[in-house]
Amino acid sequence: MEVASSVLFWFAFALYVGATVLYAYQFILKHSKVVWWARLLTGAGFLCHTASIGVASVAAGRTVFTGKNQLILASWALVLLYFVLEHLLKIRVYGTFLIPVGIVLMAISVLMRSSGGHTPEQELLISTAGIAFHVLLVVFANAGFAFGAVSSALYLYQNNQLKQHKSNRVSRRLPSLATLQTVARRSVLLAFPVYTSGLMLGVIRATQTDVGGWWADPRVMMSGFVWGTYVIYLVTLYRNSVSSRTSAWISVVGLVFVAVLAVLARTVGAGFHVFGVP
Repeated sequence: MEVASSVLFWFAFALYVGATVLYAYQFILKHSKVVWWARLLTGAGFLCHTASIGVASVAAGRTVFTGKNQLILASWALVLLYFVLEHLLKIRVYGTFLIPVGIVLMAISVLMRSSGGHTPEQELLISTAGIAFHVLLVVFANAGFAFGAVSSALYLYQNNQLKQHKSNRVSRRLPSLATLQTVARRSVLLAFPVYTSGLMLGVIRATQTDVGGWWADPRVMMSGFVWGTYVIYLVTLYRNSVSSRTSAWISVVGLVFVAVLAVLARTVGAGFHVFGVP
């Protein structure tokens, strides 16, 4: 089964790469018929991706939420969110920028070393339904933050082009500034309560198991930075206390913190938290 899961994973990877090429071709040359094929390849890749996760879960007797598998789940969640938001928003350009992010996450998961296993104390912390939901909620929230950050980055680019009275093939293909800002705002607005719920489940589990000084874990503290950044984003945005450009930068910085947290989870040996590589 492990071989089957690996084969399906690489099929998904190849299909995503093919879809990215078609998305880029359509975005630059604006051939509408290419979009259908790009979406077909993305859909086929997503099915292979899903099957790979399912087969790996059957082989392991459970779905593994730690180590490299979390990156595989993150890429899966990002593609799923892309399909949902594309259907709701009717905007076709985001596949050009989001599917490559999923590819990068999958590539990093391949380069990561396998987990060396957990101690009995660590297994006690992670082997519950609550922690499974904790990880899933955080993964899906991060996908939403990534969507918002990509839209914010496009907003910054488009805004800069307009300020300098410049225009090129890329800027002409992008949605309006209002649309980009709306997509970023809605993405973060949907992801933030999901992220908050995921963090609360983690806190509840830490207190239930009586982990001393859990709040001082570097991953927990970095999660607080991520949460606080998006609180600032939402408060300043809806109070109109900063410019739209500043709000966009806050969204991008939030994703940078998410990336830093992902690195900390897999490199720092201090602390009790073990959702990365132990």
